[in-house]
Amino acid sequence: MRHRVAHKKLGRSTPHRLSLLRNLATSLILNERIVTTLPKAKELRPFVERAITLGRRGDLHARRLAATYFHAGNSGRMSDVGRKQTPPAAEAGVKALSKLFSEVAKRFETRPGGYTRIVKLGYRRGDGAEVAIIELVDQKPEPLA
Repeated sequence: MRHRVAHKKLGRSTPHRLSLLRNLATSLILNERIVTTLPKAKELRPFVERAITLGRRGDLHARRLAATYFHAGNSGRMSDVGRKQTPPAAEAGVKALSKLFSEVAKRFETRPGGYTRIVKLGYRRGDGAEVAIIELVDQKPEPLA
């Protein structure tokens, strides 16, 4: 029985699955459209929509909660930097968090939910996996030619 089992495992352990979803969420926020397998896209949708809802709130607590949906960034890397070296540039998770709160949240201010769209593309030739595009809704669909 599947009582109270909320998500698919995607063939990964829990830390690996969370890392996968964080990487996919980061790519989706930064690029606004990604191509992935259908089960991954279906698991990613509620993950990203919760982050966008937090972005719409816009307060400091929401920013700290939304940071858990992306990788931390440069944590622990400052020990490698010498005195005269500049610190490393912000990584993708930091960029995604700032883009979420500055651009993406403003676009969806009046929308009550449903920020993403999944478009099925068919089956991948190599392994037969069903492939889909997941994108933010406010984009105009481009031809896939």
